[in-house]
Amino acid sequence: MRSSLPAPSLSPLRHFVQDLATLLDQQPGEPALLEQGGALLAELVAHDDWLPEAYAQASPERYQQHLLHADALGRFSVVSFVWGPGQFTPIHDHTVWGLIGMLRGSEVSQGYAQDPQGRWVPQGAPLTLHPGQVEAVSPRIGDVHRVHNALADQTSVSIHVYGANIGAVERAVYLEDGTRKRFVSGYNNHSLPNFWDLSAEKNAALQAA
Repeated sequence: MRSSLPAPSLSPLRHFVQDLATLLDQQPGEPALLEQGGALLAELVAHDDWLPEAYAQASPERYQQHLLHADALGRFSVVSFVWGPGQFTPIHDHTVWGLIGMLRGSEVSQGYAQDPQGRWVPQGAPLTLHPGQVEAVSPRIGDVHRVHNALADQTSVSIHVYGANIGAVERAVYLEDGTRKRFVSGYNNHSLPNFWDLSAEKNAALQAA
């Protein structure tokens, strides 16, 4: 049976993509980019009424990475991360700047650093994100962490923005003993949300006129 619920409006995602592209056109330094881009992402995740259900689907096998948008020039990508109950990442890096905004549920991020023996050990206190909150990562401020769903009985969804097409970036996962394994994450979805079709919004405006 088809759902009778109306499709969510994708205009918040479209506006975010446009605003972030405009910000990047100004070529700000990384501190300003993370601050101003983080504010834009906070606006996006302040309301949980725009993400299509197809990009919020959990898998019982592992967390999911759904591409929402990839900048044509490779400057950034927007990804929904969907965490089933108790799911977690290995210790990993990003190699580029990133912003993580919590849309629904909750997740915990634990930073890691290498000790003098080359082992990866927790660095600082774990950070718990709740809906509407945003965290930043980059090689400059801290790029290696492990993330897990803070909820044992509920799916959590976070919106990640990276300074590259993150699914095509060669990165690494780490074991506590310092072992490094290279990987390229890719994405789990095979279609993208179409937030460029403005016909529904324009027709609604015509009918209301």
